[in-house]
Amino acid sequence: MSQVIDSTQFLSDPIFGIVSKVSASTGVRAFVIGGFVRDCFLGRKNDDIDIVVEGSGTAFAKEVADYIDKVYYPSEGVSSRKPTKVSVFENFGTAMLHFRGMEIEFVGARKESYHRESRKPIVESGTLEDDQKRRDFTINAMAFSLCPEDFGALVDPFGGIADLAKGIIRTPLDPEVTFSDDPLRMFRAARFATKLSNDEFSFTVVPECLQAMRDMADRISILSKERIVEELCKILQQDKPSIGLRILDETSLLEKVLPQVTRLKGVETVEGRGHKDNFSHTLQVVDYLAQSEKEAIAQGLLKDYFPTEDGGASAGVVRTAPNVWLRWAGLLHDIGKPVCKRFDPAAGWTFHGHEVVGSRMVPKVFKDLKMPQNEKLKYVEKLVGLHHRPVALVDDQVTDSAVRRLIFDAGDDLDDLMLLCNADLTSKNPAKVRRLRHNFDLVKEKLKDVEERDAIRNWKNPITGDYIMQVYGIEPCNTIGKIKETIKEAILDGKIGYSFEEADALMREVAKEYGLVPVG
Repeated sequence: MSQVIDSTQFLSDPIFGIVSKVSASTGVRAFVIGGFVRDCFLGRKNDDIDIVVEGSGTAFAKEVADYIDKVYYPSEGVSSRKPTKVSVFENFGTAMLHFRGMEIEFVGARKESYHRESRKPIVESGTLEDDQKRRDFTINAMAFSLCPEDFGALVDPFGGIADLAKGIIRTPLDPEVTFSDDPLRMFRAARFATKLSNDEFSFTVVPECLQAMRDMADRISILSKERIVEELCKILQQDKPSIGLRILDETSLLEKVLPQVTRLKGVETVEGRGHKDNFSHTLQVVDYLAQSEKEAIAQGLLKDYFPTEDGGASAGVVRTAPNVWLRWAGLLHDIGKPVCKRFDPAAGWTFHGHEVVGSRMVPKVFKDLKMPQNEKLKYVEKLVGLHHRPVALVDDQVTDSAVRRLIFDAGDDLDDLMLLCNADLTSKNPAKVRRLRHNFDLVKEKLKDVEERDAIRNWKNPITGDYIMQVYGIEPCNTIGKIKETIKEAILDGKIGYSFEEADALMREVAKEYGLVPVG
C-alpha cells in the first residue's frame, strides 16, 4: 500500500537524490526503510539510513559510491578527496558507506525462514513486500520510495503510520511467528516502548504481543547472552528505563535473565507491619538516577576517568552520554535485600548489610550474563557496596576521618555514588523525602569541605615502595606494604597531614619497629 505524501522535508538530503539517480540508471528499485522513516514522523533526528533494494545491496552500494565520486563531488567542486569507501559484510549480505556524516547501509530485499532451534535465518532474495514482512514491528516496516517514478511515496502495508499515531508497538505478522523467528524481538519491543515514550506521549506494546511474549519466554534460550545484554543496556540508557523493565517483568522475561532483581518483588507483613516493595523501589531509583544523570550531564558536572600507565587515573573528560554502568548499579543496588531481610519486633523490617551482600552478588550476575569482567564490574561492585555509606554521614558527630575514608574508597566514582545515593532516597511520605534530601545536602557539604581541604579523592600515598627500598636498601617484601598501609591509615585518620614530609617522618618511625636502618 503506497501513499503519495509530501516528503520533501524528509528526503531533502543529497543522498536520497543520488540513490534515486542510481535507481534510474540501473533499473533497480530502491527504498529508505525502518528507523529513519519512523523518526521522520516523530520529529527525531536519525543519521543511520537503511536502504533496501530489489536486487544486490552490495552491488547497488558500489554504484552509489561511484556516482558520489564521479558526479556528485565534481559538481560540488570538490576534487581532492579520497574515494568513497564501501564496507561489505558478506555474512549479512549488506554494505555500508559514509556520506556527509551519515551512515548509509544497503541491503537487498529478502525473505527469511527459520529453524526453531536457531535465530539465524535461511535467506532468499525477495521483493520490498517480502522484506517488510520480516521486519520486527509495523512502525519499523514503513518505507519511502526512492524510485524516480514515485519518489517519496510512503509504502506502509501494515499501518505503521496509524500505529505511530496511536503509540503502539505491534508486529507486522502474527506475533508468535515474529517472535518465534527471532526471540530477540521481544526485548526490542520493550526497548522501543521505552525509547519512543516521553513525558507527553507514551508507547505501549499491544496485548496480543504481550501475551505472545509470555507464551514464548522460553524461546530466549536460543539467544546469546551478549545480544540480550545489548538490549538491556539500550533500555537502561533511556530517560525512563522502568517502562521497558516493567514490560520485561510482566512477560516473565526479566525473571529469566535477572532473577536477582525480580526476587525483590512483593511485600511481607508481620504483626501488621510491612516493608516497601523493593522491586518498585528499584525501578523508581533507576528512573530518578537516569533523570539526575541527564541533568548533571547537561550542566557539565560529571567526568569520566580512565586508567593511566602508572596505575593512576586521567584528569577526566566531561561526560556527554549516559554511563550505562551507573544505571546497572542502580538496577542491582538492592539485590542483597532478600537475603538480609529480617523482622525485629522493636525495629520492624531490617535489611542490615544488604549493600555488602549485594556487592558480592554482582560478579555472579555479570558472569551469568557474560558481561565484562573488568573495571566495569569493579565499578558496579563498588557503587552497590558503598551506596549506604553517605547516609551514615548525616550524624553531626561523624568525624572528618569517616568522611575522608568515604572519599578515599569512592575515589573518582564519588560523584556517581552520590547520584545513586540521592536516587535511593524514595518514600511515599513527601515529608520524609524532604527531610532525607535536606540531610543529604548536608552530607554533600561535609564531603565538599573535607575534599577541598585534604584532596583525598585523587589520593596517592606520598611514600612509594621504590622510595622505601631506596632508603633502606631492601628488596620487595611484605614489610614495605605494611609501612605504606600504616601511612595511609594515619593520613585518613587525620593523625598526620597529607604531605611527603610528615609521611616520611612516620615511615622512619615505623621502619625502626621492623628493624630497618637507613643506608648511606
